[in-house]
Amino acid sequence: MSSLFAQKLYGAVLRGKIKSRSDFWRNNFDVEKIENMAQAETERIADSEERGIGLVCCFDEEFPHISTNIKLSDRPFLLAYKGDIKMLNDIGHNVAVVGSLVPDERILARERNVVEALVKEKFNIVSGLARGCDTVAHRVCLDAGGKTIAILPTTFESIYPPENAALLDEIVKSGGLVVTEYVTEPKSYKEKIARFIERDRLQAMFSRAVVLIASHVKGEGDSGSRHAMQKATEYDVLRYVMYNEHTDNAAPIFALNREELGYGATILTSTAIKHINDEIFD
Repeated sequence: MSSLFAQKLYGAVLRGKIKSRSDFWRNNFDVEKIENMAQAETERIADSEERGIGLVCCFDEEFPHISTNIKLSDRPFLLAYKGDIKMLNDIGHNVAVVGSLVPDERILARERNVVEALVKEKFNIVSGLARGCDTVAHRVCLDAGGKTIAILPTTFESIYPPENAALLDEIVKSGGLVVTEYVTEPKSYKEKIARFIERDRLQAMFSRAVVLIASHVKGEGDSGSRHAMQKATEYDVLRYVMYNEHTDNAAPIFALNREELGYGATILTSTAIKHINDEIFD
């Protein structure tokens, strides 16, 4: 389930030989360096595989393709996963759905319609397993018979929020994917928070488009959605926002949506959903 390269990198991270993603890329780890590393802790690898956790690294054929316009320092080098890792290579059919942790019922009702429409068009739904809009995105996708990808900001041992552990299992059992670039716990509160922000870039990295449901702007209760939308812009990923010009123009929770429209995002409509794959895609 895990290649020898991935196992050795896993062991190097556990032993502190590789301290971070930037450390990995800065020190130019290559195939020869990895081959010369000691084997990873066999018992911990076996335990992970017994729990259905696989490992894949940037030296493996199975590692997902990453666009050449994404800078090296943003690219993950080791991924732990449960489910179908091949879904990350199906970028043309992956759409990330992001939004507030505390949406009201009216927003959630609209989000359900959006997700159902995306699944009807055969898109996989990518989100972050967080409370609020993320949870609804995964849940509605499963209920509609679709497949979904959850990208974690934690290890598999520290699922957050903990009440979504059952949803994680359902995603995997339904043929989807749960993936994380973290195999060790954060050493500080600052590092823990940084992982939530870093997770947001992966939602954009492995998606054809990012759809913003609703979010405040920075300093007014914004969510990680802002980081996902910023990375979508940087990675040249399509950006859409759920927005009704007649009802949402003064609502604070749609402030980020309005801001993104000013930066060139498109209002998501049923026609726009049908045309996502009509855009030029490399």
